[in-house]
Amino acid sequence: MKKWTSLLAANFLGVFNDNFLKNAIIFVAIGWDLPAWLSQSQLIAVVSASLVVPYLILSPLGGKLAVRYPKLKVFRFFKLMEFPIMAIACFAFLFEWVLLTVVAILLMGIQSCLYSPAKYGLIRDIGGIEGSAFGSGLFETMAFLGILAGTVFASWLSDYHQVWVFVIFFMLLAAGGYVTTLRIKADELAPDPETSLKINLFPWRFLCDSFMLAKSFKQVNLAVLGVSVFWLIGALLQMNIIIHARNFYQVSNTATGVVMAFAAIGIALGTWLAGVLASKVRGRTLMLWGLTGMLVNLLIIVFLQIDFQLFLVLIFLTACFGGLFQVPNLTVIQQADAGSKLGQLLAYMNLVIFIFVLIASVLFSITMLITEDNSFVVFGLIAVICLLSLFFHKRDID
Repeated sequence: MKKWTSLLAANFLGVFNDNFLKNAIIFVAIGWDLPAWLSQSQLIAVVSASLVVPYLILSPLGGKLAVRYPKLKVFRFFKLMEFPIMAIACFAFLFEWVLLTVVAILLMGIQSCLYSPAKYGLIRDIGGIEGSAFGSGLFETMAFLGILAGTVFASWLSDYHQVWVFVIFFMLLAAGGYVTTLRIKADELAPDPETSLKINLFPWRFLCDSFMLAKSFKQVNLAVLGVSVFWLIGALLQMNIIIHARNFYQVSNTATGVVMAFAAIGIALGTWLAGVLASKVRGRTLMLWGLTGMLVNLLIIVFLQIDFQLFLVLIFLTACFGGLFQVPNLTVIQQADAGSKLGQLLAYMNLVIFIFVLIASVLFSITMLITEDNSFVVFGLIAVICLLSLFFHKRDID
């Protein structure tokens, strides 16, 4: 466990900082004097998109960097770049320049995208093939705990503290993230500049080339699809929980936040359990358990009249089973005998994930438009996605 500590801490702090900054803007900057052409809802959409769009455009470059240069150096370099980015955020908050906050969050999205393949590649460099399942489980656990902590902490600070407190934490998080990367020790494969030259930086060509590369490794494309389906389900759940809690249960924003927190904790627990069980249970079995568990809980929500407390429990269990499904897919990618090309595969995974996240937004918008904001239909849609994935993975095993 000790060998993982610094990487896990760096991952937690990085994800925490991304979500802390995003939600600080949403909770604080939304109350500033906005330009006439920028509404509060548009600001939220722009801020959220600024963390996603860089992955759709720059994932190939992130993969190239992870192949061409030592992964630790890439990771440390971009964590060092967090200092000027957070300095920009500090100025934006001190002077209430809302457009500058958007610039800061966009730069954070670019930075996170460019070091993500190197960061994920270090899991195998530290734990080897035999430790990649356990390491992936812990890695994802810390990521979702970072999302939860960053969101909750930003909302709490926005209610009780002044802007200068945010400024202090922005810089402390940047410093903490960089220092933890200096303590990471990994037995890396030598960089492969020649292979990196073959990586196409145009997203569509990169996607096609990487799909063909993944085909040469057993189950990798299926695993990329599985990880992306997990994020598709997660994005649909996140959007639908807000509507369902407000419209059906008519609870406060605070209570809705509690549901979101339970979902994040559930995913963290599920990913941790998947990492622990990986040495005892086949990955495919964990995937089937995860999909079945999600399906059963979602069907209960759709077809039974349940109170808010039981809804909270079922969302927690759905998220937990989602974690069981997620980690075995990520492990398949980590264990591919790709050598230095693993960075390209991880960048390919990032690109597909965020394509599926955008698909989730489209599906949610269309479904809510057609059904006049019927959140039960969206839960049913997610259940159908789980059922199709279950059938697909069961057929693959058989």
